[in-house]
Amino acid sequence: MAAVFNPASSLTMRPSIKLAALALSLASGLALAHDVTISEAEVLAAQKAWGDALVKIARDYEEGGLNRAKATATAVIDSAYAYQVGPVLFKPTMASGDQTFRTTRQGAVSYFVGGDPAYPGDHGFALKGWRAVEVRNAGILLNGDTATTMGHVTMTDKSGKRTTVDKTWTFKKDDKGQVRIVVHHSSLPFADAH
Repeated sequence: MAAVFNPASSLTMRPSIKLAALALSLASGLALAHDVTISEAEVLAAQKAWGDALVKIARDYEEGGLNRAKATATAVIDSAYAYQVGPVLFKPTMASGDQTFRTTRQGAVSYFVGGDPAYPGDHGFALKGWRAVEVRNAGILLNGDTATTMGHVTMTDKSGKRTTVDKTWTFKKDDKGQVRIVVHHSSLPFADAH
């Protein structure tokens, strides 16, 4: 079970301050129409959706080739990541040199499916025959409209081989209620040579 930290739940505010803040909000005409506070359940659902999408890209590649996988990967990037909203910090597991960090949508799509001449080192991480993804959070930090998770993600391919990575994600919930990835850091676990 992951530790869940929510700093807002540990803050206390005197009732008179709460009423004053509410009165100021109402007086200034600010609408409190949509709650953008992110929940643990939303974070877990976003992680599951990411894993399911990785498996779908792999299956689409096997059943329909690279064009089908690329269309799926592009749709996944557009719905799961926040590239269209603002900056995204993405450090894939198997990227190096000048292309270690993927701050653009194009770079993210290339990492998942390859085939982009601007990223010649990409061979399509999502095309490796993935069949299952398991997320084991070490911790989840909830903070208003953002949440950060850290833990292990294990991916199983069609031969049953398991690959585990250390993963940190930061999710942001927008004013429409969509939870999107704004930080994604992935690395292979440290292997001590001693």
